[in-house]
Amino acid sequence: MTVERREGSAEHYRHRSVLLDSAVELLVSDSAGRYVDGTFGRGGHSRLILAHLDSAGALLGIDKDPQAIESAHSLSEEDGRFRVFHGSFAELGQAIDQQGWSLVHGILLDLGVSSPQLDDAERGFSFMRNGPLDMRMNPEQPPSAAQWLAEADEQEIANVIFRYGDERFSRRIARRIVERRKEKALQTTFELAELVAGAVPRKEKHKHPATRTFQAVRIFINRELEDLEAGLAAGAKRLLPGGRLVVISFHSLEDRLVKRFMRDLARGPRLPKGVPVTAEQEASGFRLVRKALKADEQEVNDNVRARSAVMRVLERVSDSDGSQRSN
Repeated sequence: MTVERREGSAEHYRHRSVLLDSAVELLVSDSAGRYVDGTFGRGGHSRLILAHLDSAGALLGIDKDPQAIESAHSLSEEDGRFRVFHGSFAELGQAIDQQGWSLVHGILLDLGVSSPQLDDAERGFSFMRNGPLDMRMNPEQPPSAAQWLAEADEQEIANVIFRYGDERFSRRIARRIVERRKEKALQTTFELAELVAGAVPRKEKHKHPATRTFQAVRIFINRELEDLEAGLAAGAKRLLPGGRLVVISFHSLEDRLVKRFMRDLARGPRLPKGVPVTAEQEASGFRLVRKALKADEQEVNDNVRARSAVMRVLERVSDSDGSQRSN
């Protein structure tokens, strides 16, 4: 996720990615290595990664969003070391194969919705700006949020809002949505935000009542957690010994999934007690790098969206056969 400040038109952004310096410092171990930025966005992390690479290094940028891909192609024209793949980081293995690579030195995933997406009313991500109720990171892939809310049954809507938004009033909200669409389907972000505000009987201090619902619908529409599970698994398989997987999360659902995945790989196989095994069978090919890292006070002051950021790092320490990294 990045923070962007508008300068002039909506097409021009100046941005600084959250945990930018720390993420790149922990990611890049070999200036001649091959790296993947699985969430290119507007290229904040990618440009700094390229600054740390020499002429033999290479970087692959991946993104679902066609607007992000336009920016990525511009960067590839500027820098021959940079390559582009339009798709989800769930397709990370395919994206790496297309470059003629097998394994890479590092992979970065900066999760969630980006500031350009939030700030563009036409994308429909934010209840703070009125626009079409879309929420798709890739607008070419149906359904939009409006389409899904117009067709899904009440129980499914309630389940999604509860599961992905932890919204205790999910049933009330789903009932209101279904009642409303009998007269007229929801079409705009303000319509959904106003409906949710009217359905929630108790408000949280300093939080808009639609926050949880918008988060839940966005995560569901974009298959964010499913893509994350697939991307983590693919990423771990494609790391060279010494290579690192760096993941920045912005809400607890993402972070719990990342924490569990990395912890389990670093812990190694859980074998039944009493089963005779060798040291090699017990050893893990991965280790956790440092504790979870959060944005410091200055960064949070500069960008309120950084306050929920959590970065975790996993390193492959050996090949699958147990051989250690050569220096």
